[in-house]
This record gives sequence, structure tokens and C-alpha cells, in this order.
Amino acid sequence: MSRFLSARYSDIEPYTPGEQPKSTAQLIKLNTNESPFPPSPNVIKALNESEISKLNLYSDPDTKDVVDALSKTLGVSPSQIMMGNGSDEILAFTFQAFCDREHQPCFADITYGFYPVFASIFGLQPEIIPLREDFTICAEDYFNKNKTIFIANPNAPTGLSLSLSDIKNILQHNKDNIVLIDEAYVDFGGETALPLINKYDNLIVCRTFSKSRNLAGARLGFAVSNEQVINDLCKMKFSFNPYNINRLSIIAGREAALDTEYFNFCVEKIIKAREKTVSELKKRGFFILDSKTNFIFARHPDISGENFYNALREKNILVRHFGNERIKDFVRITIGSDEQMDKLIIAADEILKENKK
Repeated sequence: MSRFLSARYSDIEPYTPGEQPKSTAQLIKLNTNESPFPPSPNVIKALNESEISKLNLYSDPDTKDVVDALSKTLGVSPSQIMMGNGSDEILAFTFQAFCDREHQPCFADITYGFYPVFASIFGLQPEIIPLREDFTICAEDYFNKNKTIFIANPNAPTGLSLSLSDIKNILQHNKDNIVLIDEAYVDFGGETALPLINKYDNLIVCRTFSKSRNLAGARLGFAVSNEQVINDLCKMKFSFNPYNINRLSIIAGREAALDTEYFNFCVEKIIKAREKTVSELKKRGFFILDSKTNFIFARHPDISGENFYNALREKNILVRHFGNERIKDFVRITIGSDEQMDKLIIAADEILKENKK
């Protein structure tokens, strides 16, 4: 670091994104939970020369077109939605708006890696709650915390999901504090907390277009809450970057939100590929957590997570391995196309055979 960096940031450990190779022609990329499918055909059609020619103009700071489309799709009022530059920005605004010395953040020990980074950036002292031995979240551990609670549901990287009744209990036992439910992966089998939005004024649901809407590169996320909380988040946004969503991403988001037929097709294909992959890997002795996401978390008793990760890398298949002691024997595998998952199974067979020699 330079001698000019503020001392308050000297000990921050930044979030580590999954590897993004410049060329993926020879690689099967199953490491960053992207969709294997392109955006909706309606998105591609809408991003035409006429719209590109308007990039000399600022985007709509209220992102009305995509907000109205989401309002129609989700059945909530436009005043209950705020767009972010990816769901990460929504998370950052939530840490800014609702965490302080009296309301420290609270989240699991194994969960989305940006939570501790944001806590560090904003000078907070989070309470970190260990997952159970089976990697599930115990709802009772989050009761009466007097803290701002962040729960990824389904969780990452485990893929496990809390029930709506558990989320309701957490909300009821923290009525004076914000509870953010991060639903980046909920469309792949989780139970959404959106039906609770109008019942609990302390609930924020955070979502993204990166996974089930096939728009990771467009950087679109959104928050759904009551109008007062959305106004608080907007205060953060308009104090930081009012034009946080570019013109083309607003258009892409609008079309992706409205094309429910294509959305359902892609989600169903990914779920089917996930279930087939889980079945095949279990036949080969893998232990796999019950994923409700577009990835699986797997380990094999005969090979370490790091060695399996490296062996796949040598076969041009990228997955994700984490060094955390509790999960070091696992790898996280994004669900790709049927062809990609077939190649993963073939590679796993080869690796396990080589490992026995």
C-alpha cells in the first residue's frame, strides 16, 4: 500500500472475486455462479443502435423503466423498489444507512464474503454467528440481537435455504432492527420473503439480475422494502452516485424483468441440470449439501477440496475453492449447460481414478 492510504483502511481484506480469465475458449467456467444462458432475446433486440447512440446522455436516476417492470412482475409498488449497481451496492447502502455503533451488523461465519468487507470498510464490529455443524442457520441464534441482520437465503457458498417461517420468526424477534434477506439465488428453489414485505417494516429483500436473469455483466440489483426504508436507501444513493445504473442496463433490466417465459425456461433448465449433476456425483461418492441455488457445494472423502480444485483446473474446468478451515474440503461448482456438466462428470471420473493410483 502507499504511504497515503488512510490508516482506517490499512487492515481491510478486500473481497476476492472468482477468477475471470481473459479468454474462456478452452475453459469450462463453473466458478462464479453466472448463468450458462445469454440474456433474453428481448434484451438483445432492445439494445439497438438507437439506444446506444444515446450514451452521450445521462441515465434516468430514478430508473423508472426497470422499476416499473419489476413492480409488475413482483406485484409490489414502484415506491417499494430501489435499483443498485449490482446487489453489492444495495448491501453497501444498507450497511451505510442502518449500521452504526448502536446497531452493529450481524451475519453468519460462512456466508457471502462481502459482508465482513463492508463491515470493515464502515468501521463496524460485526457479531459473527457460526452455522450449525451441518452448515444450516439456526433461526433462534438471531433472536433479539439489537443489531442489523444480514442473511443470505439461500446461503452462499453452502446453497442451503431457510424456511419462510424461520425468517418470519427472526423478523418478529428483531422488530426494532433491520433484517436484510439476500435472495441472490432464491429463484432456483428457495422460499422468498417478498410476501412479508407489507407485514414487517424492518424487512429488506435484496435481489440481483446476475443469476436467474442472465445479466451478470449488466450489474443490476435491487432492494424491495416499505416506502420509508426505500427512501432511506435512496438517500444513500443520491448522496453517493445518483446515476448509478447506466442507460443500457436499465433497458436490459426492463426487458429481462418482463420476459417471464424466458426466465422460467432458463431457471428450469438450470434446476434440472443441478439435480442430474447431484445424482451423478453422489453415485461417485461425493457428499453434497441440499442446494437451492445455481451451484452445488461438494466434497469427496478420497480427495481434498484443494486437490480436486487443482485437478479440475488442469483439465480446464474452473470451480471455486475456499480456504476457510470449516469448508476447505469442499468445492463450489456452478451449474452450467448440460454439455458442461457432462464434461465435469467425465473429469471427476478421471480425477478419482488417478487419485487411487
